[in-house]
Amino acid sequence: MEKLTAAILTDKGICPTCYDKEHNGIVFGDNTDKILYRNKDFTCMLVGNPRAEGHTIIISNTHYKDMMEIPDDLCEKIFVFAKKLMNIIKKVYGAESVYLCTMCDGPMNHFHLQLIPRYATEKRGSKNFVKPRFEYKEDKEKTEELRQLLK
Repeated sequence: MEKLTAAILTDKGICPTCYDKEHNGIVFGDNTDKILYRNKDFTCMLVGNPRAEGHTIIISNTHYKDMMEIPDDLCEKIFVFAKKLMNIIKKVYGAESVYLCTMCDGPMNHFHLQLIPRYATEKRGSKNFVKPRFEYKEDKEKTEELRQLLK
């Protein structure tokens, strides 16, 4: 039996995020150690295959394919939270800036924001959105500091 991947589910028109949630992490694995904050509306976690140290995602708990679909009150909550988190990431990781992007582009996508830190040693600009991904390296001290500052 082939391993289910986000690409396979997407090709079948199935939202990988919702499928993963409904099947206890069958696609993305157990990410509980990466969760920084969760409420009834959204979940915030460190990315398992980041583009930069501190790369974080904020994802709606309910399926919306993109920002155009989310209710205004939820949009406001997520973006106000993202602003707070961007400042916290900048402080905790010593980033020069934190980029915010969303690239949901179809019905099998799930609304999310990505927060990608940029460091003083890196060039500015949109190429930071497509930097090569690397394997997540847990930093328990920084993760706990993020959690405390988000309370």
